[in-house]
Amino acid sequence: MKALVLAGGSGVRLRPFTHSMPKQLFPIANRPVLFYGLEAIGAAGVHDVGVVVGDHAEAIRQAVGDGASFGLKITYIRQDLPLGLAHCVSIARDFLADEDFVMYLGDNVIGDGVEPIVSAFGRTRPAARVMLGKVGDPRRFGVAEVGPDGRVLRLAEKPAVPRSDLAMIGAYVFSPAVHEAIAAIEPSERGEREITDALSWLVAHDHIVEAHVSSGYWQDTGTFAGVLDCNRAMLGAITPAVLGSVDDASELIGPVVVEENATVSRSRVIGPAVIGSGATVSESRIGPYTSIGAKCTVNRSVVENSIILGGSSLHGIPGMRDSLIGRDADVRRAETSGPCSLILGDHSSVAPAV
Repeated sequence: MKALVLAGGSGVRLRPFTHSMPKQLFPIANRPVLFYGLEAIGAAGVHDVGVVVGDHAEAIRQAVGDGASFGLKITYIRQDLPLGLAHCVSIARDFLADEDFVMYLGDNVIGDGVEPIVSAFGRTRPAARVMLGKVGDPRRFGVAEVGPDGRVLRLAEKPAVPRSDLAMIGAYVFSPAVHEAIAAIEPSERGEREITDALSWLVAHDHIVEAHVSSGYWQDTGTFAGVLDCNRAMLGAITPAVLGSVDDASELIGPVVVEENATVSRSRVIGPAVIGSGATVSESRIGPYTSIGAKCTVNRSVVENSIILGGSSLHGIPGMRDSLIGRDADVRRAETSGPCSLILGDHSSVAPAV
């Protein structure tokens, strides 16, 4: 079996961050979100991986390399325009050949990984097996109606009146039959070749499409709310470690990771939290559910439930929460400022007026 990882989306809902970085490299618990998917694929015993990339191809190549650090062999496949998930499969046809493959959306995190769906597919080998999860508002997703035998009966993309609360959640396993389906479908109203339409074609032509209902954690990190939720979930699974320096006047409470060359002085860090490599935290309170990126500086500040990307500085912030701060940003307190929630892109500055 091979794998196809989709990492070419533009990430419109995460602007301004995605003007300067691909959404698949946004850090979750100080690790690019794409890494979680690649590790899940390797853990499922799949090692030959095609990665579909778009305008940020070079950034993803630099981060992932040839895949050796994940135990994978990576082949990069360029998608010039974002024309749908099924289009990604069609442009990867030469790489996939006539093998079964698992397809993973590179901005998703699936707590249980993909080993369960890969193993289940191998036992019955249907035309396709689709990972599903119950969601509160199915109108925002591709929705599947499933029969009592576990077969998918019909699918709909963002239906106004959903027939179930089971949404497709970021992982699929296909046999080569999907290529015939994709060749047969037309672009949707938004001009994209939808994987939902390909699956519907398979069902309509009496191919077996099985449901794989997951009750584990899952998150699409394509929105600010999704990023913060996923960061909380992944921080909740960290193993405490102090590889940097923490002075006697500081206190670490709960699961906290202080990475190499990081310094914590006269501060309280409440886990789960991560202090990145080379970061400096002084006279501050950090966490819970906060990721401080590499080489950040946090001084006389209070930060919780936030992600601070590498190289940024916070000075005298009395209460920052539910915030995303881009790379090399600088945030300074005005004399009258109180608690705040910020979404601040790379190389930005927020400071009191002179």
